[in-house]
Amino acid sequence: MFGYVTVDKPELKVKEFYQYKAYYCGLCRTLNEKYGFRGRMTLTYDMTFLVVLLTSLYESETREISSRCPVHPVKKIPMLQNEITQYGAGMNILLSFYHFADDWQDDKSMKGLTGIHLFKKQARKISQEYPRQSRAIRMKLRKLSEYEKKQETDLDLVAGCFGELMAEIFVIREDVWEEYLRKFGFYLGKFIYIMDAYDDLEKDMEKGSYNPLKPLYESYREDREGYEKEVYNILLMMMAEASGAFEKLPCIKESELLRNIIYSGVWSKYNKLKKERQEIKENHDQQSL
Repeated sequence: MFGYVTVDKPELKVKEFYQYKAYYCGLCRTLNEKYGFRGRMTLTYDMTFLVVLLTSLYESETREISSRCPVHPVKKIPMLQNEITQYGAGMNILLSFYHFADDWQDDKSMKGLTGIHLFKKQARKISQEYPRQSRAIRMKLRKLSEYEKKQETDLDLVAGCFGELMAEIFVIREDVWEEYLRKFGFYLGKFIYIMDAYDDLEKDMEKGSYNPLKPLYESYREDREGYEKEVYNILLMMMAEASGAFEKLPCIKESELLRNIIYSGVWSKYNKLKKERQEIKENHDQQSL
């Protein structure tokens, strides 16, 4: 479900892109240092964004180091790490662990069981340090599983559940910025969930799998352009609310990088999907002639 909150590279200045890479690599290194190679496997763009946002907001003291990694074994690359990086790494592990736990609970999948054994010890320790976030992730993922089982059709209800999960993760401290961080995380979470459903719809329909966008898609059976417009408007509303909350936060450092992600980067996958589907439609129309 993750991977939608990333940069729009063509619109970034070179300096800003390398700064983003340094945060990304810093998070990767932290995951490896604290949780080993298995931790590194949980790395996501979304948690990198969380690290950049909270670092900017709280002006956390950040250290830059140069280090090699498996992807760049020859040349040392710059990496940024701080206390927020530690937090982002912990949230990565918790999300992965509870996702695996739900997979095992629901489908008795070996992948889920393996994931539980890989992250159980680390997840227990992180849960003790961040009980509020841990409880929210566990409960909301379980609720989402229940919605899936009963084929819940209320898109706002289901997406809102994931939004509530993300809201708790974005609130690292219950302080003066909690309201705006919670609102931002909530609507960004809804965007991610709906975007993921939009991305997977065709595959889910072929497999007969659950997808909360199915009712909307079927209601526009004779008007595919209408369906596309409706989904776009829903996504646009989610990001309008999220960006409104973001603008209330005094993020000075990395502000251009953050705005690139919020106003452009989150739409990268959507624009790519739209282009691909348009090309498929045009090819189909040409073959029909």
